[in-house]
Amino acid sequence: MKKRTIFGIATAILLVIEVIIGMYAHGWVRNYLGDALVVILLYTLIRTIIPDRSVRWYVLPAVILIFAFCVEFLQLWGLCDRLGITNKLLRILIGTGFSLEDLAAYTLGIIPCFVVEFFMGKDQLIREKKSG
Repeated sequence: MKKRTIFGIATAILLVIEVIIGMYAHGWVRNYLGDALVVILLYTLIRTIIPDRSVRWYVLPAVILIFAFCVEFLQLWGLCDRLGITNKLLRILIGTGFSLEDLAAYTLGIIPCFVVEFFMGKDQLIREKKSG
């Protein structure tokens, strides 16, 4: 199966899980598991669009983690309130409360993405050696 298809299916499954978590879950599932899964969702979404690596293996997961941290620090700054965002869905998507635990959840969530990128790079290198 092609990488794009695998990542696309993973993205769809993760999106459904995130919606279910957002609608029904409480406690640590919503607060921490949801945050860990959202960085994986971003990773699979990007890999669906761009399935092959064009830079070093650690770049994409690192950029996603930095993005997640930036969003979290914008919550500390009060982005939604400062921009006057009142739409409930937008406030949920952007977030309204900073938490150090969220930063930890993003960090733990991105680890599997680093692992996938590392092994995808090894597979790509092996294919290039065989064909060249």
